[in-house]
Amino acid sequence: MPLTPDELLARLDSLGIAHSTVSHPPVFTVEEAKRLRGTLPGSHVKNLFLRDKKKAMWLLTALEDAQIDLRSLEAKLGSSRLSFGSADRLMEFLGVIPGAVTPFAAVNDAGGQVTVVLQRTLLDIAPINCHPLTNDRTTALAPGDLVAFLRSTGHDPRLIDL
Repeated sequence: MPLTPDELLARLDSLGIAHSTVSHPPVFTVEEAKRLRGTLPGSHVKNLFLRDKKKAMWLLTALEDAQIDLRSLEAKLGSSRLSFGSADRLMEFLGVIPGAVTPFAAVNDAGGQVTVVLQRTLLDIAPINCHPLTNDRTTALAPGDLVAFLRSTGHDPRLIDL
């Protein structure tokens, strides 16, 4: 069973990771999030769940306004024919629904089948704001703490330039 948002936040606490969470109406797009967040400081992200022709899976977290060209991304990842993963596959491997994709979902990939990729410049802006496994909340934490959390799940994130 995937972790619940409250279990995720408890895990952050157990790791000694400082975080703060705000509740809001569910958001499904970057545009909706921009309209609702007000003056919430820090970096805001978009997340893509991708798979390639060999069925390798990727979770990319980037700054919300990053322009992502899948062809260019293929070369950076050493992959080919990237496409978006299905909602069923997203739930199976990361335990979240479309609109709630988040780097925190790596906690649900116990088999380590999804490669986590972070845009390098994302780590330059604090805090990082991500959904805590649901799209009706936003959790903020320090960039280094996000990396520490990902490593605690067995996912050492790849850093790339976009």
